[in-house]
Amino acid sequence: MDFKADHFALFGVKPAFRLDLSDLDSRYRDIQAQVHPDRFAHAGEAERRLSMQWATHANEAYQTLKRPLERAKYLLHLAGHDIQAESNTAMPADFLMEQMEWREAVMDARNGGDHHELEHLHNRLRGDVTNRYDELAQLLDDAGDHTQATDRVRRLMFLEKLLYEIDDALASLEE
Repeated sequence: MDFKADHFALFGVKPAFRLDLSDLDSRYRDIQAQVHPDRFAHAGEAERRLSMQWATHANEAYQTLKRPLERAKYLLHLAGHDIQAESNTAMPADFLMEQMEWREAVMDARNGGDHHELEHLHNRLRGDVTNRYDELAQLLDDAGDHTQATDRVRRLMFLEKLLYEIDDALASLEE
């Protein structure tokens, strides 16, 4: 195995946003079966250390590729496109207004203890996020438009964070 290989090459899959996740799971299990430290428990120190490094590398690669947002970021990184998540927070005004409206609705539902409304908001947002991932797949896999894909990834980062906040609000109401 080559530590310099990208995550897709590690699993023997074509670099693409659209992945067969069950195939990725299977390939991950195959690699882990080969490199898992338990297989090298009686080996020398160097072999055990190498096994641990491979297992860790395979796990990090798998975690990146199985999550759509992380996979998209990684594809853009491979293509030489920095999403500038920390340095570029500029977003179109309409998107920012939409975010404010979502956050107000979540805050109102949370403060009001409205579990049903939070679930409704979660389902609506999950549908929107799914549609945006479909658009991202088209931009990355079909059009090769990394500039637009970078913008969509930055937007999806906001939306995924909002989904997490809704999940957190739901969990706090269940306690």
